[in-house]
Amino acid sequence: MTNEAKKRLLDVANACEAIAEFVAGIDFTIYENNRLLRSAVERQFEIIGEALNKAGAAEASLSAQIPEFHRIVGLRNRLIHGYDNVDDEILWDIVQSKLGPLKARIDGILREAEKIDR
Repeated sequence: MTNEAKKRLLDVANACEAIAEFVAGIDFTIYENNRLLRSAVERQFEIIGEALNKAGAAEASLSAQIPEFHRIVGLRNRLIHGYDNVDDEILWDIVQSKLGPLKARIDGILREAEKIDR
């Protein structure tokens, strides 16, 4: 795996960790009513999507290794270009149900890349 792809995957992992930190111990009502928190989570999703897009450009095989790769990149585009139409419930659902598995998958890919590099 290229160094560029690894760097971008680390950015994804860090953004996943940031979101998990931001929402630890809160529920949807708190999330929905906290503009700063929503903005922070949205920004990290933008980073995830952009970093995955760049990682995929550097290492084409990644799109097949990461479930919903194209949907994740699409979410980034939706947040950027459809900023006035973000559905907080959908984003919260993604945080609750998809963020952990994405982080686990990215960590696994990075571990495998480390083994190969040795």
